[in-house]
Amino acid sequence: MEVDGLRLDINSKSSAVGSTPVTVSELVAHYKTVELAADGPKTRCTRDVYKHHLDAIIVPRWGDYRLGDVKAVAVEAWLKGLDFAPTTKSKTRNIMSALYQHAMRYEWAMSNPIRLVRQSGKRLKEPDILTPQEIRALLAELQEPCRTLVFVAAATGLRRGELFGLKWEDVDFKRGEIRIVRSIVHQVEGATKTAGSRRPLPMMGEISKTLRSWKTVTKYSKDGDWVFASPQSLGRKPYWPDMLLKRHIKPAAEFAGITKVVGWHTFRRTLATLLQYSGASVKTTQELMRHSSPVMTLGTYAQAVTSDKREAQSNVAALFVVKSSGRKKRKAA
Repeated sequence: MEVDGLRLDINSKSSAVGSTPVTVSELVAHYKTVELAADGPKTRCTRDVYKHHLDAIIVPRWGDYRLGDVKAVAVEAWLKGLDFAPTTKSKTRNIMSALYQHAMRYEWAMSNPIRLVRQSGKRLKEPDILTPQEIRALLAELQEPCRTLVFVAAATGLRRGELFGLKWEDVDFKRGEIRIVRSIVHQVEGATKTAGSRRPLPMMGEISKTLRSWKTVTKYSKDGDWVFASPQSLGRKPYWPDMLLKRHIKPAAEFAGITKVVGWHTFRRTLATLLQYSGASVKTTQELMRHSSPVMTLGTYAQAVTSDKREAQSNVAALFVVKSSGRKKRKAA
């Protein structure tokens, strides 16, 4: 398929446009070669998601079709019959649309039939949000490094890759700031999700205290070390997020009596909800969550001052402070 992509790229520059019919499979090969290149603008995680949808979902059904033979009504009916969640179907639809936009750019297609495909991305159920009481109960059952990981995740809203991609040189205790400069996906270092994701975060009160405490006990505390360096890799790599979640965090949540589904993104969603609950403005919430557009957080263009962000973050972090309860601690990771 990669060869097909290279051939199409060469032919697009040397032969008459549209002289040879192009199948969806051939187009996918070219799209992956050009748009999903390792040195392209998309992050590794995004490339992996696109490749999965293209190779596992789209090509098996539409690969042999010529571009002009794919019809909106047929695609809509196909999506309706897929045994996937609406969000997954919507993602498939959007990637297929991007594929046709790519074809139009190279003048292999005159129109994009996927634009006419109706597919809702509405969730079947709302994702779980943890209460401050549940966060406190979870923290009380955790040992390091999971306690610090969960606390920082819930108080800052860092994405999983950003959290595990932190190095001590990114944590500025003097200025009270966390700089987001990289993301780790499958133990591979890459860029952050968006340019907006690189905005520094305030590090107030309990967050700073928690990270300082962790720095005094970890074996890897030099500037160039990972904040959550794994002893199993002798500090060369951070912990595996899914391993900690499966072996320590989910069991601790169950032990604490939490019946909700807990994942790394749960803490980010929880922060957004609690910021609004704590009285933060929409713009302050948007900037703390580092959404690329205010539309992601109800949409407002009012400028939030830094002091507002620090106060809002500090208010939420204070909700998670664990008071001594005499509970039995779980085994450290």
